[in-house]
Amino acid sequence: MARHRYETTVTWKGERWGHLKCGNGPEMDFSAPPDLHAQAGVMTPEDAFVAEANTCVMMMFLWAAERFKLDLLSYECRAEGEKKIELDRTEIFTKVTLWPWIRVSNADERRVKRALQAATKYSLVANSIKGEVIVEPEITIV
Repeated sequence: MARHRYETTVTWKGERWGHLKCGNGPEMDFSAPPDLHAQAGVMTPEDAFVAEANTCVMMMFLWAAERFKLDLLSYECRAEGEKKIELDRTEIFTKVTLWPWIRVSNADERRVKRALQAATKYSLVANSIKGEVIVEPEITIV
C-alpha cells in the first residue's frame, strides 16, 4: 500500500488572522468567517473545505473524461457546504453539494454521467467527508 504525505504550515498573524503555506509552494492569508467576528473577503477554513471537495472532484472528472474518451469542451462547478451547529456549539459539515456544468462534444449523456460517478467515487476528498456528497450535474452535448 502506497503512502503519500502532504504538508502545510499555519502561522498566527495576530487577532483572527493566519497565514497558510502549502508544502508544494502556494501561500495565502486566511481568517475565520465574518459571522465569527473576523475578516470578510479572504479565505476561511470553511471556504477551503468546500473548495477542496470541488477542486478534487473536478480533477478526478478530468481524469475520468480522458479515460471515457470524452471530448470535454468546458467544466464549471458551483459547490455549497451545509454545516450544523450542535447544542454544545460543535459544528459539522453535514452535506456538500456540487452543481457541475459540463459541455462535451460527440458523447451521450449516460457516458458523461458514468465519468462523473467515477470522479466522485475516486475523489480522495469526497471519500474523506463525513457528511453526504451530492452531485447534481447539468450536461450539455454539443
